[in-house]
Amino acid sequence: MPKIEPPKKKYLYCLIRADQPYQFLTRGMGERGDIVNTINYIDLAVVASDTDEPEYNESRRNMMAHTLVLEEVMQHFPILPIRFGTVAPDEEAVIEQVLKRRYGGLISEFEEIENRVELGLKAFWFDENIFEEIIKENTPIRHLRDELVGRSPESTYYERIKLGEMIEAAMNKKRDLDAEKILSRLRPLVDKTRTNKVITDKMIINAAFLVKKSKEAAFDDEIQKLDSEMGKRIMFKYVGPVPPYNFVNIIINWDK
Repeated sequence: MPKIEPPKKKYLYCLIRADQPYQFLTRGMGERGDIVNTINYIDLAVVASDTDEPEYNESRRNMMAHTLVLEEVMQHFPILPIRFGTVAPDEEAVIEQVLKRRYGGLISEFEEIENRVELGLKAFWFDENIFEEIIKENTPIRHLRDELVGRSPESTYYERIKLGEMIEAAMNKKRDLDAEKILSRLRPLVDKTRTNKVITDKMIINAAFLVKKSKEAAFDDEIQKLDSEMGKRIMFKYVGPVPPYNFVNIIINWDK
């Protein structure tokens, strides 16, 4: 009696608008060399590859494999990214529980990102500049700092805590002011803005923008102007276009 093979699990990368099957050059997750292709329904498709693994950890190698597939697909199609690590039990589940069940909502999601790109911007103060500004502009901070010079850390423990709190409050206020100066210049050029949590003391902005392709060049120019005007005290890190993770991230829960 011939052995019956179990249905092949599918690792999912993203959705695209496509009414015919496509195959991509980048190999799939897991380093087995699996082909990356589409699972189609009407004019919607999931980009996927075969896998034997029920789940994947967020290692650098796995994240890179996932990203490389998205980068190739993005060269040809607008995409709706699917959350990293999504594994379907089989192709039928992808068709029934994703493409058919969520068809209308997914088409609406595509309309939201049509002819748009995600661009990312991070802004940081240069270390020496921000502390010099705070000391120069804030008399109470300057006086307390001067009072602590030459005194032992043990005898000035509470004063040093107070100084740290005063500096932190001043930095937060300055961050809000600088962030608004930057964002006010960019908002007229974008459809949506998402500001994410700043992850270092020197970070001013950690933001993503959904921008019409027709305005991408104007957005680039405005970033260049900001860098020219503020570059002596602020460093900008500008990336994109990238998958629109900040505005769309498809999460799938499979039927049991």
